[in-house]
This record gives sequence, C-alpha cells and structure tokens, in this order.
Amino acid sequence: MSNVDHVIMDETAIRRALTRIAHEIIEKNKGIEGCMLVGIRTRGVFLAKRLAERLEEIEGTEIPWGEIDVTTYRDDRASLEKVDVLTQPIPDQNMLGKKIILFDDVLYTGRTIRAAMDAIMDCGRPESIQLAVLADRGHRELPIRADFIGKNVPTSKSEEIEVLLTEYDGQDQVRIIQKREGTSK
Repeated sequence: MSNVDHVIMDETAIRRALTRIAHEIIEKNKGIEGCMLVGIRTRGVFLAKRLAERLEEIEGTEIPWGEIDVTTYRDDRASLEKVDVLTQPIPDQNMLGKKIILFDDVLYTGRTIRAAMDAIMDCGRPESIQLAVLADRGHRELPIRADFIGKNVPTSKSEEIEVLLTEYDGQDQVRIIQKREGTSK
C-alpha cells in the first residue's frame, strides 16, 4: 500500500497545462498541418484526445489522433511476438512524412518512449517525432527529453508520480506517492 504525499496538479492545473502545450505545439510547428497525435496507452490516449480537442478549438481544424500500445516493444518484458500496435486507427495509418506528437502521462526512465518510437517507426517513417508529457519526473536511463511538458516534478527514486484522469479513474489529479519500504508499485 502507498501513502499519498501530496497533490501537485488538480483538474484546473491539468486543463491549463494542456492548453499551454497546445499553444506550444502550434508555435513550434507553425500550425497543426501535417501533424498527428499519438497517445501511449492508457492515460496518454486520454491526454492526446483532450489535446486534439484543444488544438481543434484553437486552430479550427481537426488533427488526426490515435493510440499506440507499446507492450510488445518494451525491453523490460519477456520476448513477445510483435502485434499491430495501432489500436485506434489513425486516418490513413500512414505516418510517412508526418510530424508525430507522441503523448504520455509521465516521463521517467525513457524506456516507454523508446518503445513507442520503435513502434511508430514500424508504421512508417515520420518527418519527426515530438514528445509531450503531462509530468516529467527525471531519472532518465536513456537520452530522451520531452518537447512539451505540463509540469517538471523532480522526484526521488522512492517516490512515484500517479496520474488520475476522469476517463479512467473518475477524477483529474496528479500526485506524488511516497513508496513504503519493501514495496513496489
């Protein structure tokens, strides 16, 4: 069992972070033409969908989005057969030449992102892959950095970041959890 240390983002802070990320994406890409959002299952998918809605509100144009399951691409899993990773069909499923904006809830070691990049490359070579995360907690094991960050949250290795989203958990909240001795999540 874990103890909640404290809430670092509430519903309003999450909404504001997504709005800021949307504006940063528009600025960096000079609009959203040629861009595609891909959310990493599970919570990254809900964040990508919210971001797509925000971008459409701002730009007045729909942005294609979908979800990706990186389970079989993880380097910390037993060898598994590769399966179709695009679980929510992206229009045309053609990533060739597109600017992919990959979205995940928490950036930690970088291994999930590396797996997602491998999966995306198997779907076609994009023009670029940009990374958006709701929370960046540090402790990288791979040389990966986010282009768009909702909140930087320096943590110790004995802490975890827990993201709760209404679509999956019934509430919007990001909190730091202090792991108890001898337990792991």
